[in-house]
Parts: sequence; C-alpha cells; structure tokens
Amino acid sequence: MTTAIRRADRRISPVFLALVAVLAVSGWAVWSGALAAGTGFAVFVFVVSGWVVSLCLHEYAHARTALHSGDISVEAKGYLTLNPLKYTHALLSIVLPVLFVILGGFGLPGGAVFIERSRIRGRRRHSLISAAGPLTNVLFAAVVTAPFWLHQLAGVPAAFRYALAFLALLQVTAAILNFLPVPGLDGYGVIEPWLSHRLRRQVEPFAPFGLLAVFGLLWVPEINHVFFDLVDAILRALGVSDWDSYWGRELFRFWQGEPQIPPVTGIGQALT
Repeated sequence: MTTAIRRADRRISPVFLALVAVLAVSGWAVWSGALAAGTGFAVFVFVVSGWVVSLCLHEYAHARTALHSGDISVEAKGYLTLNPLKYTHALLSIVLPVLFVILGGFGLPGGAVFIERSRIRGRRRHSLISAAGPLTNVLFAAVVTAPFWLHQLAGVPAAFRYALAFLALLQVTAAILNFLPVPGLDGYGVIEPWLSHRLRRQVEPFAPFGLLAVFGLLWVPEINHVFFDLVDAILRALGVSDWDSYWGRELFRFWQGEPQIPPVTGIGQALT
C-alpha cells in the first residue's frame, strides 16, 4: 500500500499533461497560421501555457532537490506530480506570475512549494534547494533558444520564431530576478543559510513584500531600462535579436490588435 501511495504521489498529474497539450496545440496554431485572423491570440496562449509549464518545472526542481536533501514530506504534498493546483498559494504560484507577464512583460515566479527546512541538514543543501528553481529557468531558456544559437531557424514561420523569442525573454527575466538576494526570492534563499541568525531574524519580516517590491521597482523607468538592457544583451548572446523579442511581445498583446510587422531585410536588423 505504501509503495502504491508513493507512486501516486510522484505520477505526473493530468493537469500538467493538459497544460502541455495546450502548449503543443497552440504552438501548432502559431506555426501553421491556423488562426489567420488571430495569430496574436495563438501566440498569447502558447506563451502563457509555456510560461505556466516552466513554473511547474521551477517548483518541481525545488521539491525534487528538497526530497533528495531529506524533506520526504514533499511527496505527500503532491509537489512531485507537477500539478500547479497542489502548490501552497494558487495566487502567488500561478495568478501573480501570469499577471506580471501581461502587465510588465517579464517573468517572475511567485512562492509556491513549502519546504520543511528542519528536515534538511547542511547549509549547502539549503542553498541548492533555493537555486534549483531559477536554474531550471536557465535550462528552459537554453532549450527555447536552441534554434537561435544552433542557427536552425530556416523554414521556421516568423510568428513562431517571435513567440519563442518572447518565451525565452520570460525565462531570462525569471532567472535574473529570482537570483536577486531579496527576501522572499530564491536568490536570498541561496545566501540565507550563510547569514547570522540575528540578521536572518531582522530580515524575516520583509520576506512577504520582497516580490512586490521588485515588481514595483521595475516600473521605475531608469531601473526598467537598465534591467531590460541586461536581458537583451543575454538574449543576443543566445542568438535572439531585439527584433525577435520585440515582435514576440507585440504579438503576445493581442488585445491591442494585430501588429503590422515590417518585412525583415537582414539578419540582426535593428528596430526602427
């Protein structure tokens, strides 16, 4: 009986499989142009479903690393099933990250899985558990941008290329922002075990506000400009041009109407 329960606790959930199916179908719609009158909507569904899938993988990485570090409670909580409905806070786990994408055009995962830290021994393990999530975003970004840095874009429809570029942008922003040493974010979780007990107690009350503080600061024009300059530089290193990510974002915002994308006359063409 115990073995059967453990298998159920680790079995991939139908909810996650449904998300993957939506990602695949919407990706086909973007690629084929099946929704000729609504390419932007297809891009929106493709990017949002891809983003939610990456959120599930982000939290799974936290949970899986915690399991191997000593916290066996993550199994019974359903964290290993990749089901986003099992997360501690649905608002922070799914709703807020999607809103961040829609309102700000950047990816910022929220708090989701609860790790019983008392079960884990060793500061390195605590740090690794926190780092596992954003490292998953790094890996996801590498996979999504593979066609760009492998120079395998011949024959890829423009809309699909732009959608991939914007999805990659979300992964890069998520990795950068989550690695910030701000209370409430994974970056702080990486360094927290190495801080003094007194300092951790002083910082603890600010943890619930760290996520919102970062979101608010990104609306400051000067900070926003510097941040996205960094994001664009990383994307260019991965072969994704500013042109690709810009039009991916414009297509994503389908409620503004279908953008009139000028024909590309050369590789790496700058925006005008």
